Amino acid sequence: MKINKTPILDSNLIFNALGKDLQSQHGDIRTFNRAVIDSREVKPGDLFVALPGDTTDGHLHAASAIAAGANGCLLEKHVEGTETGTLFFVNNTLNALQKIAAFWRQSLNNLNIIGVTGNVGKTTTKILTAELIASKYNVEYSKANYNNEIGVPLCLLEIKPNIDFSVIEMGMYTTNEISLLCQWSKPKIGIVLNVGPVHLERAGSIENIIKAKQELVEALPENGVAVLNIDDPSVRKMAEHTSANVIFIGQNPSAMIRGTEIKSIGQEGFNFNLEIENQKRKIHVPLPGTHLMTNLLAASAVAHILGMDIDEIAEKISTLDSTLRTKISTLPGNILLLDDTYNASPASMHAAINLLSELPGRHFALLGDMLELGSESQNAHEEIGKRAAQDIDVLFTIGDLGLIINKFASKSGDFEATHITEKNLAAQLIANRLKPGDAILIKGSRGLRLENIASDLSKILREIYPNESFRNDEVNS
Repeated sequence: MKINKTPILDSNLIFNALGKDLQSQHGDIRTFNRAVIDSREVKPGDLFVALPGDTTDGHLHAASAIAAGANGCLLEKHVEGTETGTLFFVNNTLNALQKIAAFWRQSLNNLNIIGVTGNVGKTTTKILTAELIASKYNVEYSKANYNNEIGVPLCLLEIKPNIDFSVIEMGMYTTNEISLLCQWSKPKIGIVLNVGPVHLERAGSIENIIKAKQELVEALPENGVAVLNIDDPSVRKMAEHTSANVIFIGQNPSAMIRGTEIKSIGQEGFNFNLEIENQKRKIHVPLPGTHLMTNLLAASAVAHILGMDIDEIAEKISTLDSTLRTKISTLPGNILLLDDTYNASPASMHAAINLLSELPGRHFALLGDMLELGSESQNAHEEIGKRAAQDIDVLFTIGDLGLIINKFASKSGDFEATHITEKNLAAQLIANRLKPGDAILIKGSRGLRLENIASDLSKILREIYPNESFRNDEVNS
């Protein structure tokens, strides 16, 4: 179906979107490429949205945005130095951004949104889904952190009229958040991967997390499709709360899209059988980590929904070369680094240790705090400690909660466990213990900024092995 009239993100559309919320407008009628909230990311033609925040106020950077080429600004008050741009004045810039995004999405008649939620694996599933269907459709996906009440509107405003599908992450801290994201984006397909005790401090209970994730399937239209992980009991029950069609994925025999006979081959990836209804294909996945199974099945389900047959899906999976979150790099000394410093939850921590255990050599790990687990925090860190004792040869921990991991690992296994209290010494302490052929996992919550330790470790190993090169194998998970 062709679009009769190509929508344009311009002053007129913003005027219509805001209605009475628009207090005043100054300047010429202009078009905008996208909306931006960080003045350092402004490119010519952008609309800068000045959001007040806890640490800074976007209004302080509005003039810089105009100087960088922004065509206009969305403001709550007048700012000197913005007069050459087209200015829109409102009471609340965040609410205005959300209204404009919803109006823009509504104007994109041919666009289908695929929403992805779950406590672990949203980014991976989003990218894999986009890669699988890109051979048949114009598709794009949201940036890694564009998954909340600010990020999703920004993502929507980047979608061009020629896009068929946009895959969007939907995150939450508590209930009634994903429902808002769905209200603006109107997903046709919804993927729910898993439910776990992440953000428990804010959500209040695991029941609230289930309700919050369930909001995605509740928002789907009758002609939509809910892709649900049958192996997670909480997700499986969500089928009772949607009017959309349901496709179950997983290893359970009742799954419509099923993965069986999964066999890891370490850093080279893994093999498995993909089963879709009564058809089966053996596939080699060139990405390490069997924990990717659920993500691949979800992506395969979407491809199947959109008309790709099992052979097309199998071929796409076997040639994947994704830029996903856990980077495996070969450092000087032939030391493998698993850099999974973006964030940490109990499920993703177990998955990362799984991946480490599948690699050759001695297994080292630097494990840090898993934040925002609320009442589950103590038990979750104890369990990771017990797990570390099973699959890790040399353990380093960092952070107050990391100390719990250390203590329970030491109780559970006869091996070396060191707790690091001075972060600036961490990389050197680890480097002193590593030998050629070893593998090291670095993982913890984003607040610890463990990526700095990963970077420092790489530099130190270059000094220890000056005649050997660093290689990013671009094999990610």
